[in-house]
Amino acid sequence: MAKRFLIVCILVLASQGCALLPGCDGASAGDPCTRILFIGNSYTYVNDLPATFTQLASAGGHRVQTGMAAEGGWTLAQHAGSAATIDMLTHSAWDDVVLQEQSELPAVEPSRSSVMYPAARQLVALVRKAGATPIFFLTWGHRNGWPENGLPDYGSMQAQLDSGYLSIAGELGAPVAPVGVAWWTASRQAPLPDLWQSDGSHPTAQGTYLAACVFYALVFRQSPEGLGYLDDLPPDTAHALQSIAAHTVLDNPGQWNLH
Repeated sequence: MAKRFLIVCILVLASQGCALLPGCDGASAGDPCTRILFIGNSYTYVNDLPATFTQLASAGGHRVQTGMAAEGGWTLAQHAGSAATIDMLTHSAWDDVVLQEQSELPAVEPSRSSVMYPAARQLVALVRKAGATPIFFLTWGHRNGWPENGLPDYGSMQAQLDSGYLSIAGELGAPVAPVGVAWWTASRQAPLPDLWQSDGSHPTAQGTYLAACVFYALVFRQSPEGLGYLDDLPPDTAHALQSIAAHTVLDNPGQWNLH
């Protein structure tokens, strides 16, 4: 059964939409607070990616407010047609809005062209109209690929996901959080980090931590290396994931439309 639709504000729950966090009250140019809405599905809510990002940001001295709209298996098209998602997007003041597509759809060209891209264009237009910056969440492939759709292993699926996200992000001039690219790098390290759960799809705590480190590097244009928040991971593991995220994002920022 799919997880019920979530509308979550980290540290505060509002009965209608998403209220601003107390931590952002009184924010000024000299003491800014970054407000980020995550729109996606289980890849976003498993292990609570926004909360992990919030902890990293705090460790780096950044004030943040994070919100989340997510339901298991949802596509961007479903979010674009959801009154709850659109209300959350348009009735709070966000700086950035993260857009995460269903995990398989971007890996198949006909599906991404006919389903993902129209929804992405619609949502990006809404995000910009609301005065926020859209960020595409480039996700990771399945551990064993998607053989029934011609993607026999992880590498082939990741390559297609990269192509799918980078194409629409390039068309729309939107930044990309290259989580899947960092995941590919991490998957080739020795010893191998444990990124996938037993289903070969959803992230472990290590996978979510890597994703949060990528978002930290992208949002703040700073390396997460040396941050004290390790999410209960072994220090060597957390430090290795911090380094992978930093180099993935910051060594070639133009590749991710960071200008």
